[in-house]
Parts: sequence; C-alpha cells; structure tokens
Amino acid sequence: MDRADVGALVQSAVDGDAAAWKALVEGLSPLVWSVVRAHRLSDADAHEVYQTVWFRFAQHLGRIREPDKAGSWLASTARHESLKVLKSLRRLTPTDDPQLLDRVSEDRTPEESLLDSEEAAAQSERVRRLWQEFEELGDRCRQLLRVLMSTPPPSYQEVSAALGIAVGSIGPLRQRCLRRLRARLDARGAL
Repeated sequence: MDRADVGALVQSAVDGDAAAWKALVEGLSPLVWSVVRAHRLSDADAHEVYQTVWFRFAQHLGRIREPDKAGSWLASTARHESLKVLKSLRRLTPTDDPQLLDRVSEDRTPEESLLDSEEAAAQSERVRRLWQEFEELGDRCRQLLRVLMSTPPPSYQEVSAALGIAVGSIGPLRQRCLRRLRARLDARGAL
C-alpha cells in the first residue's frame, strides 16, 4: 500500500470509517504476517501475536503521530510481540540438523525493506531541505561552498584566484557560511 493511502485510511479509521479499517487490515495484514512468520512461532502463537498487534493498533489508532507510517508501526509491534512470546516460551529445541544450524538468511524481510525505504525517504527530505536552505544563503557563501565542495577539492590558492578572496580569509569565511547554514537549518527544524 502507498504511504499516502495508508495515512488517509488511518485518518478515516480514526473518524470511525469501518471500510477504512477493513482496507487497512486487508492491505497491511501480509506485512504483519510476514514479520510474525519470520520469528517461526507455532501457528497458535503466530495467530495470538497477529491478533495482539491489531488490537494494539486499534488501541493506539488515534494517537499515532505519523499515520502514513502505520506500516512501520505495525511491523515494529509485530516484531516486539513475537519476541515477547519467544522470550516467554524459553524453550530449547535440540537439533543436530546441520542445515538448520548453519542457516543464515540473506533475504531482506518486508519489515527491513519498509524501514529502509522510510529511512531513505527521510534522508531524501533532509537533503532537499539542506539544498533549499543552501540556496537562501548569500551569493558569496554559495559560491565559496560550491567551489570547496568540488572534487577533487581545490587548494586555497586556487579558490583565492577563482573568487578573489584572500587565502587567509577563506577558512574563516567558510566557517561563517557553514554556521549560517546550520542556524537556518536549526531554525526550520530541518536537522
């Protein structure tokens, strides 16, 4: 499900829309099941965890701060509930099956993929805000920082010749520009 769709469905479900709740359960159940099944619980324990996750979601529905990230919330809750069940069982199942003992999965779980995509989206937003604030700096700061960011980095003599700034002024000016950029980002809560 698309994150925007999830957010809209959560908002509708909070407002009492039963169809929105049904669409959330139908759309996000495969994610919850995949997280629960990844913990290799018995069928009974898996069903118990599945029901507990949806119960907790219903309990917290109106308090979810970022409705579009409801999938992450459900995946995280499913993981925590599964681990809680595993911890309570504290059972050891002895085995001498080398395939079971040596098994290491290289596949990404749906939970990991979802969390990675949300982190990538958040990182992309931080970069967008950074460049937005960068463009609001004065011409001199933008020119200096762009030149200093080039690859390979130029020497201060090359920067001085290109921008007409004394070599001894480049470092302090760079620091002032970066402080100004950080202050702009802090003021907008972009960091």
